[in-house]
Amino acid sequence: DDTMVKSLTLSDAVKRMRGKPGSKIVLTVIRKDAPKPLTFTITRAIIKVKSVKSKLIEPGYAFVRITQFQERTGENLASALNTLFKENKEAMKGLVLDLRSDPGGLLNSSVAASAAFLPKDALVVYTEGRNSSAKMRLNATPNDYLRDNEKDYLKNLPAAVKTVPMIVLVNGGSASASEIVAGALQDHKRAVIMGTQTFGKGSVQSVLPLGNNTAIKLTTARYYTPNGRSIQAKGIVPDIVVEDPATAGLDQSL
Repeated sequence: DDTMVKSLTLSDAVKRMRGKPGSKIVLTVIRKDAPKPLTFTITRAIIKVKSVKSKLIEPGYAFVRITQFQERTGENLASALNTLFKENKEAMKGLVLDLRSDPGGLLNSSVAASAAFLPKDALVVYTEGRNSSAKMRLNATPNDYLRDNEKDYLKNLPAAVKTVPMIVLVNGGSASASEIVAGALQDHKRAVIMGTQTFGKGSVQSVLPLGNNTAIKLTTARYYTPNGRSIQAKGIVPDIVVEDPATAGLDQSL
């Protein structure tokens, strides 16, 4: 809207661009190969990112991509799996779970995603810290992934979901919650992990208020896979290293 952003901080520029859904903003962009500035009129809207996308690659083989772990990811994953198994007209022979470039998100959603494929009550992840309050164990049980008064959306999944051969795709952009899922499925030997080493974001932060609208964020615990591997700064090492995931021939644009 005719305001130079060159001198603004990123957060200030973002504040100017955000606004009421339905309102318009004019962006003026200078490009190296353009003879003059370009103007674009953008209509603001609430952006909803679909976190679970899926399709049948061919009869008997399903592909599920989780782009990030949101509030409804567990439910959306259950819905996608039910649809895939119904659409497939023969026994499911294989399933690919794509977690490439998934930055993570909500912890309970990663537990739900793991629980969809693991035996009931299997350990998904645990935390260790200096204080007893920092210690936590999360299992493939409804109490550890459902929100208050929520029905168990994993209850009616086809039994074959627990046994169908699986490959989980990861790369250096797979972090946090996606590393929890990959680590749990790997440790329980439920899936083969394929790709490149993940990011290594396995720390738990606590925000401590200091007064005067300030606070300090401290790392108070670390996430561990069921077999006791720390995710922090190490990530998940694939069972099969594929340096260039693009050559796998799977549709990452899903």
